[in-house]
Amino acid sequence: MTLQAVLVIAAALFAVGLYGAISQQVLVMVMMGLELMVNAVILAAAGLWWFLAPTPDGHVLLLVVVAAMTVEMAMGFAVATVLHRSRGSDMTDMSTDLKR
Repeated sequence: MTLQAVLVIAAALFAVGLYGAISQQVLVMVMMGLELMVNAVILAAAGLWWFLAPTPDGHVLLLVVVAAMTVEMAMGFAVATVLHRSRGSDMTDMSTDLKR
């Protein structure tokens, strides 16, 4: 697999995530679109590191980023669950009072 193929796959993944984040109203679906976009960035970074310097240093950093992203998404899903339980709806326009 070439670097161009990895970057094309990452760009397609980012485009699908962007469409999903923009077109959806449900909070969980927006978060899934954001997750796809972050995964596309991680894939592009991993591909670049692998083709430019195939040492495991960059991949360890990417694993740390994936672990932090997992914790962040778990917290986001917890907020979405609390919103759904308290209001009965998890639409993005129903959660506008959460901002300061």
